[in-house]
Amino acid sequence: MNRRDLIKGTLAAGAALAVTPARAVVPAVPTALTPRDRRLFAIAQEQLARRGSGLWLRDVVGIADFGVRSSRPRLHFVDMERGVVDSYRVAHGAGSDPEHDGWLKWFSNIEDSLCSSKGAYMTFGWYTGKYGTSIRLEGLDQTNSNALPRAIVMHRASYCEPAHLARYGVLGRSNGCFAMSDADFKIALLRLAGGRLLFADKLGLDDGHDAVPEQAGNLQLVVPQGAPQPPLIPGGF
Repeated sequence: MNRRDLIKGTLAAGAALAVTPARAVVPAVPTALTPRDRRLFAIAQEQLARRGSGLWLRDVVGIADFGVRSSRPRLHFVDMERGVVDSYRVAHGAGSDPEHDGWLKWFSNIEDSLCSSKGAYMTFGWYTGKYGTSIRLEGLDQTNSNALPRAIVMHRASYCEPAHLARYGVLGRSNGCFAMSDADFKIALLRLAGGRLLFADKLGLDDGHDAVPEQAGNLQLVVPQGAPQPPLIPGGF
């Protein structure tokens, strides 16, 4: 059985959990947050309102800000009960970053594009696949409706570990999945799996600043003819 069949085969088990009524959450009022975090709370509340009662749990919302370079913590867990934001690093798809410079250039919902997709996702339970324990995702918008057939999931990856970042300056790239380091993914398993909302977009919010200037995507490193070529950065999957 392949990875895609494993994901589809566990839908029935995950759907059975939906019979449990979602616990009502009264959003905490963030009073000591940065301007960036206040914006993230506003986005989380807006996306929760869009989803209505379709989510199983509404206490934590994940927001992946692909307008920030992959070297920065840009997957934000917005805790609606505690009024805090915790941020982690996450990889984007190789098709979205062909230059492998750490900046996402575009989104795609097409199979075999190897791109990240924008929009709202609902997390399901976990399964064991190619990358070990992973979190299944269902795309809720037209821009990510193929998440399930594309096998877009959350998983751990060696190219997201601190040692990789320290060596190459950027995370590696996924097939479009939300890949994280082992330690950070364990937190995602506990806090974001099980019927919560994950939203991905190109927001450009970083450390309280309004936006992060995007780097040009068509620059090429000029190497004199006959000189040794620069090494490729591994992690393009």
